[in-house]
Amino acid sequence: MAPQQPKKGQLLIAEPSILGDVSFNRSVILLADYSSEGSIGFILNKPLDFMLKDLLPEIEGDFKVYNGGPVEQDNLYFIHIVPDLIPNSVEISNGIYWAGDFTTVTQLINTHSIQVNDIRFFLGYSGWDNNQLADELKSKTWVLKDNIYKTKVIAKRSSSFWKEKMLEFGGEYSIWSNAPNDPSNN
Repeated sequence: MAPQQPKKGQLLIAEPSILGDVSFNRSVILLADYSSEGSIGFILNKPLDFMLKDLLPEIEGDFKVYNGGPVEQDNLYFIHIVPDLIPNSVEISNGIYWAGDFTTVTQLINTHSIQVNDIRFFLGYSGWDNNQLADELKSKTWVLKDNIYKTKVIAKRSSSFWKEKMLEFGGEYSIWSNAPNDPSNN
């Protein structure tokens, strides 16, 4: 059976076989773009130990920052569900958007016009060159699933998101759901 063709808005769930991969071990990624030129996604379940206001003191709200992936980790990215408030937003799918005017985002946060469940911030992103993601799917590095959460995926803040997906898959995946992050700790 040929692997499913990825689409923007789908979730990439790391196979247990990549447990040793520092960047993608136990990752759940929202695929923000997929084309013949390459792919971009954001890791949804790897919160960092600081808030947006730690990076940008002019921000007044408590917005957690996530590790979006190993590419350009010195840049801030965001996904959101309020394109009517944020100009220049790019639709991913199912009412989820990325990018937009950051000056407007700052104003919206500081006036409490945008809430934590409307937007999520990332340092870096996950990126693949043309055909790289397709090759990784063929080699069963990822499980590709539709985003059943739609816009609520932004509010899904659990670092145990990967474990939840493993339990949903059942079978041998259930066993992996309880494996330690570092197998040497077993």
